[in-house]
Amino acid sequence: MKIILLQDEKKLGKKGDVIEASEGYARNYILPKKIGVEATARNMNDLKLHKANEDKLAKEQLEAAKALAAELEPKQVIVKIKAGEGGRAFGSVSSKEIATACMEQHNIEIDKKKIQLAENLKSFGSYEVNVKLHSQVTAKLTVKVVES
Repeated sequence: MKIILLQDEKKLGKKGDVIEASEGYARNYILPKKIGVEATARNMNDLKLHKANEDKLAKEQLEAAKALAAELEPKQVIVKIKAGEGGRAFGSVSSKEIATACMEQHNIEIDKKKIQLAENLKSFGSYEVNVKLHSQVTAKLTVKVVES
């Protein structure tokens, strides 16, 4: 019996896969637990439409990420921190502060989790920071740390 999986199942396959299962296993385990549905013509068509919709959404998200990356590249974000003794920075700049400054200065919202810092910025100057907008798109944002 052919079955379309509705969720990932360790021994059977991933969501959306069409598998072959024995009649008893399908009727007694897969169908009652709603792990999958029978692969009728209607269900196969629904699966095809669902996959096409997912592909379309993924493509739109990729295009949006590329557009945001193109918008971020030329921008510079200025972050102010206090200076301690001898002109040294007091504290450090975190990804949360960079995201907040980007929103205030350029009205671009970036999730702080997407900003990739090797380490917190602990001195004054200009830095290139990677922003991972999508699994395939990474933008570089210039962050200038100045004394407040």
